[in-house]
Amino acid sequence: MNSFNIVNYSTLIFDCDGVLLNSNNVKTEAFYRATLPYGKEKAKSFVKYHKMNGGISRYKKFQYFLDNISDCRNGPDLEGLLNSYSENVIEGLLSCEIAEGLSSLREKTLSSSWMVVSGGDQKELRCVFKKRGLDGFFDKGIFGSPATKEDILNVKLSDGEINNPAIFLGDSKYDYIASQSINADFLFVRDWSELNDADSWIAEKKLKSIGRIKDLL
Repeated sequence: MNSFNIVNYSTLIFDCDGVLLNSNNVKTEAFYRATLPYGKEKAKSFVKYHKMNGGISRYKKFQYFLDNISDCRNGPDLEGLLNSYSENVIEGLLSCEIAEGLSSLREKTLSSSWMVVSGGDQKELRCVFKKRGLDGFFDKGIFGSPATKEDILNVKLSDGEINNPAIFLGDSKYDYIASQSINADFLFVRDWSELNDADSWIAEKKLKSIGRIKDLL
């Protein structure tokens, strides 16, 4: 990564799924199960859409499903889909692998502020992070949907909670787009990402990348 050094950043902004937690597969399965009442083909189509749009909140994804993939309403409405998804996903979030090296990285970046900005539900995230003993790492807070990542980032920048230079650690194209909304640097985290064309996209955008958090050590 040439002269890249994580300690040079005042603010580290982390996505959750695929970066801090190995939870992308947990959420993909939960999306499939939630939409299965509409039939296997519709559920498979939705999973394909989900993987192509990593990082976007469940609220927007399920609304897209109802508006563009489901051709009827003989199944759960938006609230029902959200409830089913939450029930299926919470257990997985409490048991999936945590990124190795988080504690050591925090010690290495004591002068930096840490924040989570995720497409996951904010209340759910805070509950999971507290139960798993991760909340203490993030002195600037843990934030998620229904607010978008761009909205969260811009509000926190305006509030002075994000200090430059800042860097966003993410695993999706949307994470990169969100980082650009506040002119933050971006670091792509590859190993747990579900982005199919990751290598070509990283090359196209000339992005810095790592396999996992531990690589920063």
